[in-house]
Amino acid sequence: MSKKKEWICLTVSFLGSMLGLYGVIAFNQYVMMSLPLAGRMVSMIAVYWLAALIPVIVMLVCKDKLSDYGFVKDKIGMQIIVGILIGLAMSVVLTLIPHLLGFGEYFDTVKHYKYLWQFIYEFFYCIVAVGLTEEFVFRGVIYSKIKNIAQKEWIAILVSSLLFGLFHIFVGNIFQIFTTAFIGVVFCICRLKIKNCSVLSLIIAHGVYDALITVWASLLLT
Repeated sequence: MSKKKEWICLTVSFLGSMLGLYGVIAFNQYVMMSLPLAGRMVSMIAVYWLAALIPVIVMLVCKDKLSDYGFVKDKIGMQIIVGILIGLAMSVVLTLIPHLLGFGEYFDTVKHYKYLWQFIYEFFYCIVAVGLTEEFVFRGVIYSKIKNIAQKEWIAILVSSLLFGLFHIFVGNIFQIFTTAFIGVVFCICRLKIKNCSVLSLIIAHGVYDALITVWASLLLT
């Protein structure tokens, strides 16, 4: 594919993901709370996938394969284990330790759960909705398009991570945007440097890391 087409695919994918995220925010603000609990639980997951809808269309139009985006068929079990370990390690370093040092308020999700089923759902939501969507878009589609254009890994890492930070502009402050961009860099490096770390691994890692933010906040801030 020519660089011009790659640029078009990259631009459409990113702007499409932002548009999808805006739709998610609007749905959560105006529709979500009118639904019964079961409806909210299902819709939270399904609606978040809107952020990946246009990137998926781009993938189909470009006739790309999931393997082009860092998905691997071999050693699925090891990929999952690696993802869990990365998520746990990141949680300890980037969330638990700051909590123990007295900076927990900067990592408060305002979700202070009390019941086990709530934590279980949070893990499921963070992996199947947030992790799947954001890793497919940013460490998958966008990363691969930037790499194809620039032909350099470090440019793909920096630019895709910066865009990942900007993706959170609607729901975060400047500190969270920079933190998220840094996390994007970490995920990219993990994918390149850790054996059996694929985009599937990053989906798991992302979900575990995000869900544990709520766990630590619920345990240590209440």
